[in-house]
Amino acid sequence: MTALNPPLDYASVAQLFAATAQAFPVRPFLNVLLETAHIYDIDAGEISYEILQSAANAKQTAYTKAGYGPGHRVGILLENRPKFFVHWLALNALGVSIVPINPELRAAELEYMVSHSEMVLAVALPSRQDDLRCAGPDNFMVIGADDPIPAPPDTAVKSLITQDSECALLYTSGTTGLPKGCVLSNAYFLNCGQWYKDVGGHCALDEDGERMITPLPLFHMNALACSSIGMMAVGGCISFLDRFHPRSWWDSVREARASIIHYLGVMPAMLMGAEPSEQDTDNTVRFGYGAGVDRNLHEWFETRYGFPLIEAWAMTETGNGAVIAASKDPRRVGTNCFGAPEPEIEVKLLADDGSTAPSGTPGEFLVRRAGDNPKFGFFDRYLKNPQATSEAWKDGWFHTGDIVRENPDGTFVFVDRKKNVIRRSGENIAAIEVENALAGHENIEAIAVAATPDKVRGDEVFALVVTNDTSTPKTDLAEDIVKFSLSRLAYYKAPGYIAFVDSLPLTSTNKIKRGDLKALVKDLRQHAATIDVRSLKKRSK
Repeated sequence: MTALNPPLDYASVAQLFAATAQAFPVRPFLNVLLETAHIYDIDAGEISYEILQSAANAKQTAYTKAGYGPGHRVGILLENRPKFFVHWLALNALGVSIVPINPELRAAELEYMVSHSEMVLAVALPSRQDDLRCAGPDNFMVIGADDPIPAPPDTAVKSLITQDSECALLYTSGTTGLPKGCVLSNAYFLNCGQWYKDVGGHCALDEDGERMITPLPLFHMNALACSSIGMMAVGGCISFLDRFHPRSWWDSVREARASIIHYLGVMPAMLMGAEPSEQDTDNTVRFGYGAGVDRNLHEWFETRYGFPLIEAWAMTETGNGAVIAASKDPRRVGTNCFGAPEPEIEVKLLADDGSTAPSGTPGEFLVRRAGDNPKFGFFDRYLKNPQATSEAWKDGWFHTGDIVRENPDGTFVFVDRKKNVIRRSGENIAAIEVENALAGHENIEAIAVAATPDKVRGDEVFALVVTNDTSTPKTDLAEDIVKFSLSRLAYYKAPGYIAFVDSLPLTSTNKIKRGDLKALVKDLRQHAATIDVRSLKKRSK
């Protein structure tokens, strides 16, 4: 068997892929499932490293002739299609940074991204090309994946392509404001592959032909950096879906012959809603890797489907420079535990007064790389926002904005985002804890919780509920929801206000848009349909 060199031996993503293609030319890198092929109207089947490398080489020649190189950024709106990788590898080999574009973005969002990133070209699906042209200046160029490459508006910078070269500009989901552009180097991506190759434990990879399936989008750090580079690092294969399809998910897993799945927290909950079947354990999956699984479902899921879900912590900004995953025991299943940091990662919990929070007490999670380079593997900076970059790295630590608690054994438990913590009568309430508890109510399809001002208590808990019950009077349903919460949570964590809504504000990766949520709560607080249930919040005797 051919052994691959460590990812960090290479200068760029393109060099890593080329080395893997040379070692395992006929192995598949991409596998297009029948369902995905039908949705995308492309051919189904496997695409080998050798074939993809050849296509990337041809595209690289075209970009070279057109004049692209270091200093240029090119937007890519191709969803999870194989041609995304053809363009990415070609551009990366030339030192051009890519800007993956969420296909759900609309006019104002596209205008912001095109302008802020200063991309010189966009490669897009036919259905979105006119939208992108309208989003850019008069001379902004937009082409299809197979179109001739036009010359860039300015000359490329003469520069060596190294691990420090910009590989991609990835925008945060913008849950609390305008998205920030995270500048990510080749080292950022290569280190993601290095971590995945070396992490071991329940997530141990080998070079015998791993097969991963993921419905996560390529404009997301997990799919672009962790999944893609992880499989390149071991000569593995990925089946990218267009999105998560609960009804056909297990058929896709079996068709892909997947040994690994990547998931978002909403996926296990939706899958557990299906009727039990004799086929539930009919899969070849060794582990799932993701974050946010409902702690009340975690153990049940593993028992029912026969493999562990490995909860992990990371951010776009940290990459795998400070990733922590419960890949080794004890995993503390069902507690929101995401494991213990490896020796190369330093962590600290910060109390509200700026002191170090003691073990067992929640505090803001601060991380950095141990050694001489505390930013190794992290993002380079926020584009055009040195103040935000400096604030994030205050006092030499990256301030994550997450509230975390340390267990006596050195493992960590996620509590909530700092901005989502509701401060009621001196008690800190994690919005996600209330959401997870109430999600178990039989008449709640979706729920989001936020703070609303209270003259006496500082904050009160406000719940937005999407319900499947259209017959019960809303006041009766609201009362039942409060009673349900009081049976599972301390009284002060129960909703004080409930508003029934048709939908929640969500990002493209199904995360709650907390910024939009706060504005919505402010409007709904004054709405006649909002139900005041504060009188029901009483201590149990």
